[in-house]
Amino acid sequence: MLSRDQLREHLVHSRIAGDVATSRENNLDHYSSLANGDAYYRLGLSFDQPWSYRDILALMVKSAGVVADPGHRWGQDTIDPDLTIDALDAMAERIAAVLARQSPRILFATGHPTGLLAVHLPLARLCAERGARLLTPGEGWTYAGSGFGRPRRIRYLQDVAMLDDKGGFVHTHDSDPMRHMLDELDGDLPDLVIADHGWAGAAGEAGVQTVAFADCNDPGLFVGEAEGKIEVVVPLDDNVLPRYYAPLTERLVTLVTRAL
Repeated sequence: MLSRDQLREHLVHSRIAGDVATSRENNLDHYSSLANGDAYYRLGLSFDQPWSYRDILALMVKSAGVVADPGHRWGQDTIDPDLTIDALDAMAERIAAVLARQSPRILFATGHPTGLLAVHLPLARLCAERGARLLTPGEGWTYAGSGFGRPRRIRYLQDVAMLDDKGGFVHTHDSDPMRHMLDELDGDLPDLVIADHGWAGAAGEAGVQTVAFADCNDPGLFVGEAEGKIEVVVPLDDNVLPRYYAPLTERLVTLVTRAL
């Protein structure tokens, strides 16, 4: 496992954190849309209090490390790599605590098959090796939504849920698939959900213990964390080359293993 300093350097070099590819204007557009009540950016969550644009920006400075200056409206934005590492360590603690139970039930899902799947697969394998039962509800369920015009279906790869569109796993922010999966479990909810995007938001909204990954342009999950619906959100660029996530994943797996 890389030292903290080495991992920080890797995060910045790979642009998982530091100066990230997500632009400032994209971030601020999403913060404004969430503040204006756009359901797409809530990622399946409802909020207990109103969140203004300035409130959301302040939260994202605190939780993800974006630029604090509200006058900075164009160009580069940032994620603080130390916040990424701190959240990774907190996530490892939560996962280890669940795995310490007798036969815990865990559900994995990702809306980023070209990026974060590289993190979810080793974590799922670790959890199975440590005695967890990996749940796979809703496999084959189809729906149409988000304006994509044709049905998509839930499909699992090594017990990680994703959306399939005519034979290819696709990017999604949708929360409907996770809602269906939890409904199919008929109240027998997982002990933990490890997810991102709407998969994580819907799980947190349902009261399931949830840990998540999120980019700095996905403020909904960070608001969910601030309101206590999601336990940990790891800030990171969620779609760099999959191999770049290896040191991050190694830290998670190593810390979980050491804690058991």
